[in-house]
Amino acid sequence: MMSGEGEEKVVCVTGASGFVASWLVKLLLQRGYTVKATVRDPNSPKTEHLRELDGAKERLHLFKANLLEEGSFDSAVDGCDGVFHTASPVIFLSDNPQADIVDPAVMGTLNVLRSCAKVHSIKRVVLTSSIGAMLLNETPMTPDVVIDETWFSNPVLCKENKEWYSLAKTLAEEAAWKFAKENGIDLVAIHPGTVIGPFFQPILNFGAEVILNLINGDQSFAFPYVFVEIRDVVYAHIRALEVPKASGRYLLAGSVAQHSDILKFLHEHYPTLLRSGKLEEKYQPTIKVSQERAKSLGINFTPWEVGVRGCIESLMEKGFLS
Repeated sequence: MMSGEGEEKVVCVTGASGFVASWLVKLLLQRGYTVKATVRDPNSPKTEHLRELDGAKERLHLFKANLLEEGSFDSAVDGCDGVFHTASPVIFLSDNPQADIVDPAVMGTLNVLRSCAKVHSIKRVVLTSSIGAMLLNETPMTPDVVIDETWFSNPVLCKENKEWYSLAKTLAEEAAWKFAKENGIDLVAIHPGTVIGPFFQPILNFGAEVILNLINGDQSFAFPYVFVEIRDVVYAHIRALEVPKASGRYLLAGSVAQHSDILKFLHEHYPTLLRSGKLEEKYQPTIKVSQERAKSLGINFTPWEVGVRGCIESLMEKGFLS
């Protein structure tokens, strides 16, 4: 497998205008990689932040690709040493979840892998999955239970609970492992919790929406937040490609934060931003997450407070908060 930094190495990043992928492109360029990045429309204003990155003029090439179109990733992955498949809809509610969420995730993953199977230079594919592909199963969430890489979400439970994003991620990962095994592809899957931190893409990412909603007084979410800072996520992706012995699944869970912890932090550091003056204590179950495998990649997790602060600064800079 690839070792060392990316001098003269070529990689593909799918869905490059997204939050994680934008940071991934940025750090790959910093490390000397040539990046072939897929987006829905290379001429869209949503790609300008990528063109402005250091090294982009020399080593970033944008490709038009459609998750639902077989063969549309062929030219982007051709000649690559590694591929990061991050493209997938981050949508939670839909009138047609199969068409809007599940199909693009599953068929998109298979279309990318089909393109990769044609290219002999590709040494590894890194799939961006989610903690959502782990959490929804029959295991009771008691304080002594530790969530780790042996956990798989149950598609039946996902459907029953209308957890369409988790369903999509679960089925996409399942399809990816099956295809990789049948076609001899070296696959690694990354499973981040809620990713927070500074952002430079123009569209709000899910983690930023979570923080913005909390600031605006939305207290409907009654489960602990499993946060992970964006740079930890991106570094884990790069390590998953560069470390020869990396394999299997990696859960990225920097810290578990209770609703009340986050509100206290906001109250102390950003009191003028909070729309609701009162702090409501909410009961939330305590959960534990394993960091062992992630640490074996060399990941030292950043405290959630740093991620929240970075996120808020970006929200203010971009005019989402005043």
